[in-house]
Amino acid sequence: MPTSTLPAPAGLLDGLSPGKASPYAPYVPADAPFSEPQRQWLNGLFTGLSVIARAANAGGDGKEPEAPAVPLLVAYGSQSGTAEALSKNVRKFAATSGFQPEVKQLNDVEPAELAGFGHVLLLCSTFGEGDPPDNALKFFDKLMADDAPRLEGLHFSVLGLGDSSYAQFNQSGRDLDARLEALGASRAAEAVLCDVAYEDDFDAWKQSVFASEPFAAAGVGTSQAPVDRGDEAVERYTKSTPFPATLLEVRGLSGPNSKKEVNHVEISLAGSGLDYAVGDALGVWPVNCSEHVSELLAAGGFSGREVVTLKDGPLPLRAALLSKLDVCVVTPKTLEVLNIAAEMSEIEGMHVVDLLERFQPDADAQQLAEALRPLQPRLYSISSSPKAHPGEVHLTVGAVRYETHSRARKGVASTFLADRCGCGAQVGVYLQKSAHFHLPAPEVPLIMCGPGTGIAPFRAFLEERAAAEASGKNWLFFGDQHEADDYLYRDELEAFAAAGVLDRVDLAWSRDGSEKVYVQHLMERAGAELFAWFEEGAAFYICGDASRMAKDVDAALHRVVAEHGGLSEEQAAAYVEKLKGEGRYQRDVY
Repeated sequence: MPTSTLPAPAGLLDGLSPGKASPYAPYVPADAPFSEPQRQWLNGLFTGLSVIARAANAGGDGKEPEAPAVPLLVAYGSQSGTAEALSKNVRKFAATSGFQPEVKQLNDVEPAELAGFGHVLLLCSTFGEGDPPDNALKFFDKLMADDAPRLEGLHFSVLGLGDSSYAQFNQSGRDLDARLEALGASRAAEAVLCDVAYEDDFDAWKQSVFASEPFAAAGVGTSQAPVDRGDEAVERYTKSTPFPATLLEVRGLSGPNSKKEVNHVEISLAGSGLDYAVGDALGVWPVNCSEHVSELLAAGGFSGREVVTLKDGPLPLRAALLSKLDVCVVTPKTLEVLNIAAEMSEIEGMHVVDLLERFQPDADAQQLAEALRPLQPRLYSISSSPKAHPGEVHLTVGAVRYETHSRARKGVASTFLADRCGCGAQVGVYLQKSAHFHLPAPEVPLIMCGPGTGIAPFRAFLEERAAAEASGKNWLFFGDQHEADDYLYRDELEAFAAAGVLDRVDLAWSRDGSEKVYVQHLMERAGAELFAWFEEGAAFYICGDASRMAKDVDAALHRVVAEHGGLSEEQAAAYVEKLKGEGRYQRDVY
């Protein structure tokens, strides 16, 4: 080949001035044994061949084919459904950023799978005393084990969801973040640990993740994956934009001598288009008690007319305290903003008003507003079937009233519905869909355990099964303190039994005899039949208190399986895990 200048293939270098870089990557390196004119000619030739090949692959129209989307795993641990909903939000965002996202609950993920994705986002709430949610427990056990796989090459980020008023704030998120790093994974963006008002932090985390170098580089030049909307039709009414529903009725369910106050609440959904399934929850936006607001203003020396600036604009302090800010819960941020030198352990049980009275901080109205976290909606298990009550949604709400630090207290939402809203008034509501706590197939035998207000979803289940004429058997474990005053929905449950919808009811009244009897005791007494139902394919559902009842019921279930299945403790645990894996053991606990 002569060393004189050779012409480049026609058209490939048109428009390039001397010294201007080619828009295509060179194929012949600078240190190759060719003169510069020869190298330029060869690069032009190879580039031309490459263009021809690309055009052919693109169908002959000359356009470059889009690179395949990059796999991305979005995994969540969710007890109430928030982390799951946010994961679906991330999926939609990722699909427009050059990724092919897949959403899974953490228990469906093996730690060894993570490295294969290369890019992983984990969203996890903290439940109980710093524990992972039910649908993340198995994953946590494997990830924290000594033999967990190394994860070099994995780019990850964690979003935690929690409540800063709890001592173990966002412990699950912290544990995930630390463990993945310890296993060799690379943090693409710093973990964000959200409080109850998570919206802004979630948006900031999402933006930081996809702007990070590992994610931005992976998404550049790739195709936009199609968004799988599936069941993600955009709801018109959400937590941020609730539906103004009409309160139809509030009636007491407890007897006159009960130590508890439980109300049946009926709300109209007419005109909303909201479509719920039994097992879903309803979010209710409350308004604070005006008496509590007046006490707080007096304790801080405020008139209430002071103007404060919140996220959505200026507002008189009294109005902000009534409808925008949480006037009860003290968080570490409260202490920090008000410059109060105290540990959270020192102020246990205190509300904000107690804090102001005891420490008398030198704070203005704006500082007070910034010290309080935003008022949040409350989630209630829906206790009605849309088939039985079209256009309505029913709740079973225990009105919370107690006393601490010599002052009467009220549950914000429960007493808003019981005392302050009033029939005919409007209340902001939205649906929180449940992915798993729904009825099994109509023919599947159903065992329900829901003492106290835990009866709520099971009233809905029975209404739904009655309306659908489901063939599956139904067994309910229910109880409370006294049969005479605490037998919630007694007439309805007896009617279900008389109609053959409810095949068996076991009732536990803990204060009616010399011995305290709870639902877990009845489970063990009926252990042989209970195990037989499981062997027939029955599904087991729990609703209610997580800290004691649900743990006691779970322990009783393990004992029943071991005794009546003739299994060891380890075998019984495996049996129960199999129930969970098959979706036959579900919990709605709080």
